[in-house]
Amino acid sequence: MQPDVAAEYQSIAGDGKTQESLDAETLLTVHEVAAILKVPVSWVYERTRLRGKERLPHLKMGKYIRFRTAEIEEYLEGLRRE
Repeated sequence: MQPDVAAEYQSIAGDGKTQESLDAETLLTVHEVAAILKVPVSWVYERTRLRGKERLPHLKMGKYIRFRTAEIEEYLEGLRRE
């Protein structure tokens, strides 16, 4: 079962944000994505450098990398096997 990114973020952030306030445009850091997906930070960085289907969708803001909640959920759905 794929994690619900919004629910995972809420439990990780612990900052009182409700799931409704975490919309599709919320930007996540590399560390937040790694915690949500339960993978090492190095795995997240590696997936941003790949090409094709396995590449994590991300935004590059200078030296910073950010991820949209909705795009991470779409990425997970694309990996799901039948």
